[in-house]
Amino acid sequence: MTSATSKISTLDWAAIAKAFDQDGYALLPPLLTPAERAGIIALETEDAHFRTRINMARHRFGEGRYGYFDDPIPPLVAEMREALYTHLVPIANDAATKLGKDERYPATLGEYHALCAAAGQSRPTPLLLQYEAGGYNRLHQDIYGDMAFPIQAAMLLSDPASDFTGGEFLLAEGAPRQQIRAEAIALKAGETILFPCAERPIPGARGMLRARMRHGVSRIRSGERYTLGIIFHNAA
Repeated sequence: MTSATSKISTLDWAAIAKAFDQDGYALLPPLLTPAERAGIIALETEDAHFRTRINMARHRFGEGRYGYFDDPIPPLVAEMREALYTHLVPIANDAATKLGKDERYPATLGEYHALCAAAGQSRPTPLLLQYEAGGYNRLHQDIYGDMAFPIQAAMLLSDPASDFTGGEFLLAEGAPRQQIRAEAIALKAGETILFPCAERPIPGARGMLRARMRHGVSRIRSGERYTLGIIFHNAA
């Protein structure tokens, strides 16, 4: 067990679930050391670690670039993905119940990936994102097939105190017959934000409403910003 996996297991998951339910997101304290974060950033220059690279401007996604890790996913990333999934399953199943869905998520990531594979989704989705000054990420959802785990994570690898300015994490929530609620979250170095992949339940006058969620990154004013994205479903 790595120190990151150990830290994940000792977090106050009841408080995290409460924050996620109330606010639409939850913040985790740094799970990796600065040296471990620097090691992940260093992978960006090594093509062998990635199954594909995306120039965001070319696809009108924003300004920046990202790469999806190839199998085998770097061990530290794979271990965090598995450990986080285990603790997110109860939150995901609770949201499914509130939304009136029949689906329930299995206890382990291996079991869930078997379901993804049966649905034709077997390509890994954790990714490393890089932005320079002027870069940004338009509001979007990360859906890669019929199977989509409802929560994902983003870890800020860079330090806003020294590496960049701007670059807040953006969340937009649109509920039926309501104007969009937007929030900008200034992450600290090493923090991980947990947020809905596509939707979440919110209370309405006559019961739960299905709120559509999108996320992005505001413009980088200066410097360079690296993020590790952890998506739990695989891609088709």
